[in-house]
Amino acid sequence: MKASHAFITAMLVCGGMTPACAAEAPPGAASCTGCHAEKPNVNTSIPPLATQDANAMTAAMQAYRSGQRPATVMDRIAKGFSDDEIKAIAAWFATRR
Repeated sequence: MKASHAFITAMLVCGGMTPACAAEAPPGAASCTGCHAEKPNVNTSIPPLATQDANAMTAAMQAYRSGQRPATVMDRIAKGFSDDEIKAIAAWFATRR
């Protein structure tokens, strides 16, 4: 099952992002936390993703993937995700507190 289908299924079953369902990260989200802090209040040079705007994260990932946004490694990482996977990951991080 593709990541987007799993995410949509979880949204339908859970009726939205309830706390129990929000804990289920979409495939690929765990790879982000290797560099990005999981909590929004962590002060590092690499911004935390929790609570960030999902549309802004999606746009940034698409810009990295297309080469429109300069990057050191994010361009290569972004190329590994489909649009649906990027949207699912961004939506999940936007709900994290």
